[in-house]
Amino acid sequence: MFDFLDSGQYDLLGAFWVTAQLALYSAIGSLVWGTALVAMRVSPVPLMRAFGTAYVNLVRNTPLTVVILACSFVLAQTLQIKLGGGTFEEIGFRLAILGLSAYTGTFVCEALRSGINTVPAGQAEAARALGMSFTQVLTVVILPQAFRAAITPLANVLIALTKNTTVAAAISAAEAAFLMKAMIENEADALFVVFGIFAFGFIVLTLPTGLVLGWAAKRLAVKR
Repeated sequence: MFDFLDSGQYDLLGAFWVTAQLALYSAIGSLVWGTALVAMRVSPVPLMRAFGTAYVNLVRNTPLTVVILACSFVLAQTLQIKLGGGTFEEIGFRLAILGLSAYTGTFVCEALRSGINTVPAGQAEAARALGMSFTQVLTVVILPQAFRAAITPLANVLIALTKNTTVAAAISAAEAAFLMKAMIENEADALFVVFGIFAFGFIVLTLPTGLVLGWAAKRLAVKR
């Protein structure tokens, strides 16, 4: 039943390594972009607030597959933007990171906005009374507390991001779901084994994230 794994035809570890890289780089990108979006959403500048609100509502309610395919067809094929990638697999990998970051950043934004809502308004008012600018109030007073309060929802977002990396197979990024598709096509008599292997692989990827961030949420909880 497991003979096809010994043939060396399928690079399981390599595929899951690509998935882990996708999840890591997309998590960094989405945290940066989500932080920028939440800064826009609470900005005193009406134009920035309008852009942040419109972007979050539009992208968050768009299927991730559509976002990923849009990155591929519009950026790579129409505009010939390859993001520095040479081979087809490299271009697909980088476009997948861009699409996942653009999509997941909206959920990071909303998680952080919920964290901002836990910060007493009096702290921001006191900071402004001391002469601090909006940027200083946000980066020094508000966001540090918001991140601590939002660890649990952020953990859920990052776990969902790891599972969402499977959508990258739509643009032929050589991650786990792309390999699983090939294995299903070639090993029809071992479907349950294939499904079991990949289910276990994703548990290994997501479970430590949930445990570590769950511990961090309790350890860094803001005492009110």
